[in-house]
Amino acid sequence: MTIKKYLFGVLLAAGLSGGALAQGSAAAGEGKVAVCVACHGQTGNDSLLPAVPKLGGQGEKYLLKQLQEIKDGERLVPLMTGMLDNLSERDLADVAAFYASQPKALGAVEEAKRALGEKLYRAGDADIGVAACTACHSPNGKGNDAAGYPSLSGQDVAYTEAQLKAFRDGGRANDAAEVMRAIAARLNDREIAALASYVSGLR
Repeated sequence: MTIKKYLFGVLLAAGLSGGALAQGSAAAGEGKVAVCVACHGQTGNDSLLPAVPKLGGQGEKYLLKQLQEIKDGERLVPLMTGMLDNLSERDLADVAAFYASQPKALGAVEEAKRALGEKLYRAGDADIGVAACTACHSPNGKGNDAAGYPSLSGQDVAYTEAQLKAFRDGGRANDAAEVMRAIAARLNDREIAALASYVSGLR
């Protein structure tokens, strides 16, 4: 895939992710996250488990899409199997709104990985057909909630690394227009590790 085709995929993905989603209530969601707290913590950012995503401050649209697709089996997350079965569409929207309303976590980049991670994130690599991550996730890693693109800043490094590998290896396939799969397929383990570390430290 050329970078031009990638950018077309980005625009197409934005269109595909523009469908109507339920608007949740953060206040109502606070009383519905009991099932989530054991792994993600009350604010979504204080888990002690490895490779668990930080949810606090994440985009509401993105969170709701993930919750819906995990519940429907479109995105396979073994640790969450059955956890959402008793939650309605309204419940999922409220949970998403609650976590989106929480403060974002702060992370830090490992200095040895900064240069490579920064290069890939900000400039991409035309030689391997990888566009800059800023096109979807913004220069500060905050994402684009209107388009449903997730925030990456402050995210758990091991989680981000695992998700990039899952996109690359086909274990995760719920990205619109296969954009993430196309990009991750061109990244080696070293590049993925550098990116995961770099984005965690973005502000």
